[in-house]
Amino acid sequence: MAAISATQLVPISRPNSKLSSSSASINFTNRPLFSVRTSFRRLRAVLNSSLTPTAQEAVTGNDNTFTLRELCQGQVPDHVLLRMEEIGYVVPTDIQREGLPVIFSGRDCILHAQTGSGKTLTYLLLIFSVINTQRSAVQALIVVPTRELGMQVTKVARMLAAKPSESGSEEKSCTVMALLDGGMLRRHKSWLKAEPPKIVVATIGSLCQLIEKNILKLESMQVLVIDEVDFLFNSSTQVSSLKKLLGSYSSCNNRQTIFASASIPQHRRFLHDCIQQKWTKSDVVHVHVNAIKPLPLCLHHRFVICSKKMKHETLLSLLKSDAPESGIIFVGEQSEKSKKAGNSPSTTLLIDFLKTSYGGSSDILLLEEDMNFNSRAASLSELRQGGGYLLVSTDIAARGIDLPETTHIYNFDLPRTAIDYLHRAGRTGFFSSSN
Repeated sequence: MAAISATQLVPISRPNSKLSSSSASINFTNRPLFSVRTSFRRLRAVLNSSLTPTAQEAVTGNDNTFTLRELCQGQVPDHVLLRMEEIGYVVPTDIQREGLPVIFSGRDCILHAQTGSGKTLTYLLLIFSVINTQRSAVQALIVVPTRELGMQVTKVARMLAAKPSESGSEEKSCTVMALLDGGMLRRHKSWLKAEPPKIVVATIGSLCQLIEKNILKLESMQVLVIDEVDFLFNSSTQVSSLKKLLGSYSSCNNRQTIFASASIPQHRRFLHDCIQQKWTKSDVVHVHVNAIKPLPLCLHHRFVICSKKMKHETLLSLLKSDAPESGIIFVGEQSEKSKKAGNSPSTTLLIDFLKTSYGGSSDILLLEEDMNFNSRAASLSELRQGGGYLLVSTDIAARGIDLPETTHIYNFDLPRTAIDYLHRAGRTGFFSSSN
């Protein structure tokens, strides 16, 4: 037997909408994956007990009427706030409302909130609050697990750094470098030597290469952000370099450290390790928003049981029944045993099947680790041009990548853990409040 799970964005005013699961050619069982508890009190941030009363009142206060500008006033330069509003960031999200007062106080912080909750903007506003544009040095470093997430963070940072159309400010621009796997390190070396950027967004491999060659210097770094921190600590290929960065290449006493993720398993143990290993200062604060609803309530979760031989046809039946505007189909990575046997990867087989069998108008695209960086960038670029799409992807698309028009998620191969499911399902529902 096999199973496929599906997550669909539904209007929040109709959380119990019944979705059709019948098909003319296939009979399958459609069952709820889990029930969502809707009667709860909103959970405030989980804070370190040593937090000062003033900071705690700022975080847990009942006044939710502040705009994002008002939360940042006196901390973030006005030209950045103007640019922020031009882009459309006006009303703070929960993580911004609760996290910004903590990080503006100078405390190390773990930002723990569901996907699409605004963690990236939160730590970028902190960075712009401490950057000295007159100083020629790397002052903020953002570490990400994948090139795709790095490109996305870099884009947002550069949008905020651009001078607003209404500003007559003579403020020197804040430069942002993307130091990502697959990039041209020779060009980055020349840039770093000539005029170091103020902000660097980096994958850990490329970053450590330049640190070890003494090309990238961190003595002026004021803020270190580790995005998708749990993923990096669980990556056998990246964790040793990450620990060097946190403990050897720089000291927690000379920087403000921010960790961010939608999922931090055993977060109390992680908080303890952060202090014991000196990855953060001892007064680090864990800001945990929406702990009992890690996914938006506007999502409808289902699973379908079928035989292994019928997985392709069952997925096709689901697609025809749902008629998704845009969707992501997650497929497991090919095993080493399967590669050595010369088998075609599941992604390729599924793409070929859908292109010949699915008659929808959506473009069918592929994103996986084994693609070269240019092909991966081309797939993401095509997705963001608008229009309907079906993206067949491995878990590379599950972490941090914003595809706000995605309405459906299909797990052709079930995720290995509940955490993986959370991140996959979290690729939809980003802008559910407007539906």
